[in-house]
Amino acid sequence: MAVRVGVIGGGQLARMMIAPAVELGLDIRVLAEDHGMAAQLAATQVGDYRDAETVRRFAREVDVVTFDHEHVPQEVLRLLQADGVEVHPGPDALQFAQDKLAMRARLEELGVPQPDWARVEDEAALQAFLDDHGGRAVVKTPRGGYDGKGVRVVSRAEEAADWFAATADGDALLAEELVPFVRELAQQVARRPSGDAVVYPVVETVQRDGVCAEVIAPAPDASEKLVEVAARIGVRIAEGLGVTGMLAVELFETDDERILVNELAMRPHNSGHWSQDGAITGQFEQHLRAVADLPLGDPSPRATWAVMVNILGGPADAAMTDRLPAALAAHPSAKVHTYAKAPRPGRKVGHVNVTGDDLDDAVYEARSTAARFA
Repeated sequence: MAVRVGVIGGGQLARMMIAPAVELGLDIRVLAEDHGMAAQLAATQVGDYRDAETVRRFAREVDVVTFDHEHVPQEVLRLLQADGVEVHPGPDALQFAQDKLAMRARLEELGVPQPDWARVEDEAALQAFLDDHGGRAVVKTPRGGYDGKGVRVVSRAEEAADWFAATADGDALLAEELVPFVRELAQQVARRPSGDAVVYPVVETVQRDGVCAEVIAPAPDASEKLVEVAARIGVRIAEGLGVTGMLAVELFETDDERILVNELAMRPHNSGHWSQDGAITGQFEQHLRAVADLPLGDPSPRATWAVMVNILGGPADAAMTDRLPAALAAHPSAKVHTYAKAPRPGRKVGHVNVTGDDLDDAVYEARSTAARFA
């Protein structure tokens, strides 16, 4: 009998798990917020992932539960575990992707390099942190932020006054030093419940307005030491937090080749989209293998370079599919992945992958193809 994998969340990540699930012979089912992206392609239950009985009812019909996002409440996840449901990654790991203050404290215990940080409960505490760190800092809401949301660079404590006003009693914000990085990197690791793990090449990510715009795999000009340290950090976090499935570790590289952990994602991640066409085993297939406790696939690249460019916004006057024929005709070597999302400024509506032996050519092809959907 096929293993039944239940994915909570019906976004583009769930959508992109469906094809490899079919190829692996897995029975994939989705608990979606609406009849959107993933619901068009898989057996779907529509419901609220925050409602315990809805999630428990969904979980009774599958063998293992995994996620399109990290927002399922801890109390719901604990109920699933109490019901005997296989949950990957489990709540003990997911808590560190859900709460950035908890993440910082745990990474400190693990001895992982990261920016200076502090829990700040009021403006006075934030101002003291600013005074100790050159007058500027990054402030984050501990929960719920992504793609640049819930993040501010401040030089005065009152610039976060509205966030402090919105915090409940006993809650706090996260203050981090403003790292003078030279580029951003990402390290992915896949880990099975049995503990086996594989490491993907460290990649360079390019952010625009807090959103990942491009990824180059592997990261250009990365020294052997940097590659080794990034991999070691990724594995240490995966093992130390007990992550099962895909883990993405977002990193800062400084001008003296140090790398510091920025944030974590415990699911397939934008920084790994290149692997769909650029690795022997793409991240979506790998995540399914891991959560179903199947032997992990080879993460090695298929070509010298792989470039991923996000399609942001989409055409204002047409559907994505209207632009597809011209894009494919102009760039037949490009792989276009669409998300069935309505166009909206800044929204991720798809991405383009190009592989090859010449980096400049791959970058040009990927950017040019993505531009056809503007």
